[in-house]
Amino acid sequence: MLDAGQFAEIVRRRLGAEYTLTGLGRAGPTAAPHGWSVQVPSRKAAECSEAKIAVWKDEQWPS
Repeated sequence: MLDAGQFAEIVRRRLGAEYTLTGLGRAGPTAAPHGWSVQVPSRKAAECSEAKIAVWKDEQWPS
């Protein structure tokens, strides 16, 4: 699986289009004709804790 930076480099090389990492989320219309798609997990991780995520968002996240 590619990370966002690797995907951005492939898009730049093959299509001549440059995207910021944020803009990659909007690259779907550009990627689809080439058979590329965004990878999404099929299920949530079993060890995911919504309570811990909420605490992390409140205490850590925009900092």
